Amino acid sequence: MIVMDTHTWVWWTSDPDSLSRAAEEAIHSALPHSHLCISSVSPWEVSLLVRKGRMELKLDVSEWLARSEALPFLRFIPVDNRIAVEANNLPGVIHDDPADRMIVATARILGATLITKDQRIRDYPHVETLW
Repeated sequence: MIVMDTHTWVWWTSDPDSLSRAAEEAIHSALPHSHLCISSVSPWEVSLLVRKGRMELKLDVSEWLARSEALPFLRFIPVDNRIAVEANNLPGVIHDDPADRMIVATARILGATLITKDQRIRDYPHVETLW
C-alpha cells in the first residue's frame, strides 16, 4: 500500500514526467490492487494553493477532485481521530507543517510507504518513504 503526498498526486494526474522513475513504478504497481491512497488533507491543501495563486489547474478544483474520486483504484483516507492524534504525537523530530504531519500520520497508521519528493519528510526516519 502506498500514500501519495499532495505534490505526488498533483504531478501524477497532471504532469507525470515530474515523478521519479521509482515513484511512477510504485504507483503503477499499486493500481491493480487498489492500494493507492491519498490523505483527505491533500484536497484541502490543493484548494488552498489554488486559492492563494500558488498552483494552477486546468479544471475547477471541485471538478479536478471529482475526477480523482471517480478512479476505482484510488482511495481517499479521511483524517479520523486516530490520524489527527498521531499527527500531533509523531515520534522524533519532524517539521510543524500540519498537512505534512497529517499525511505522514496517515502513512504510519496504514503501514504504508509515502511517495514524496519532500526531503524533510524523506529524512524523517519514522515513516517509510520512496522517491
